[in-house]
Amino acid sequence: METKKKKKHILRKILIGLLIVVLLLGIGIKVVLNKLNVDYPELSTDYEIGQWYKVSPVGAKSSDGSEWHSLFRKGKENKVFIFFYGGGVSFNEDTSWNSPERFYTPDMTLQDVFAGMGITTMDEQNPFKDWTFLAIQYSTGDFHSGQNELKITKDGKEKTIYHYGYNNYTGFMKMVMPYIGEPEALVISGSSAGGFATSLLSDDIITNYFPNTKNITSCVDSSLLYYDNWKWTAENIWKSPKEISDRLISDNLVLDSLIDLEKKHPEVKILFTCSNRDDALQSYQAYLDDGKMGTSKEYSDKFQQGLKKMVLDMQENLNNPGIYIFEYGLKEDTTGTQHQILPGNVFDKLSGDKSAAEWLMDAVNGKINTYGLELLDKTY
Repeated sequence: METKKKKKHILRKILIGLLIVVLLLGIGIKVVLNKLNVDYPELSTDYEIGQWYKVSPVGAKSSDGSEWHSLFRKGKENKVFIFFYGGGVSFNEDTSWNSPERFYTPDMTLQDVFAGMGITTMDEQNPFKDWTFLAIQYSTGDFHSGQNELKITKDGKEKTIYHYGYNNYTGFMKMVMPYIGEPEALVISGSSAGGFATSLLSDDIITNYFPNTKNITSCVDSSLLYYDNWKWTAENIWKSPKEISDRLISDNLVLDSLIDLEKKHPEVKILFTCSNRDDALQSYQAYLDDGKMGTSKEYSDKFQQGLKKMVLDMQENLNNPGIYIFEYGLKEDTTGTQHQILPGNVFDKLSGDKSAAEWLMDAVNGKINTYGLELLDKTY
């Protein structure tokens, strides 16, 4: 029985890894994609507890202009978990063009497959299995915060990129709020680009949709890039709401946003998790630093140093943040480590003999803990 569980767990990890590659790099065969795609019913008043439903706001668009939707699952408990998915980012017009090198996921292909994996699963091991879930999909390259129709002319060709992340998210929230009410507890979280979105949008979610909820946790998963022009990008490429772009004052978008979040909502419990040498984040950092994406031992070292700085800055500027640093999937050549934990092996005890799911639930219950800081000084 134990062997079967292990095999199932390994297969799930392989599938998640494969899907991430397909989404980011656009690799795949149509037959395979069609088999993996999931078609959920549209949400209506005649819904079932525990069933995923598609929610399609009017006017919502992916970056390529195709349709956009997200998913909703009503739970047994009066508690809500909002999860922002990731899939790359655009920094400027060149990266918004997104070809031939893909900087972000441009459409909804395979997006729905992720629902029911990782932290969104209904497996017995998941302490959040009976919560209501809002799974907010990502295909706009703007950390879910854009409102821009970006028109670009390149090599004689014209293209319109819909950085519509904020429009999509708000349209989705308005449609699902009648099914939610006032929850006893709220978790706002996301991985990769979705983690950046968590930092950017937690204030918006609390202020506009859950102003009376007291037990709130904001958890950022695998989201760290140092970039001097975040504010410029938010204002000119994404055209994010002014209250979002105005708070971006340094090269660390997540830290700026979390500091602002705590000032406005001191009751919110703030969490941050990341592997110590994240191979995906180091590749994007390589583009920002050197103009080309890539991974290496040197980039792994640099990312680890930057992560240590992030943790120290959080501890200095925030009141009791929870930190979960882990090492998993170490690559022999680059010494890079796994990107993201909440959508995948969230139940593995990867740090402090705790799983990320346990660490997160402990915080919801008022016990904010920090694990894995020793990994920030580990040498390779």
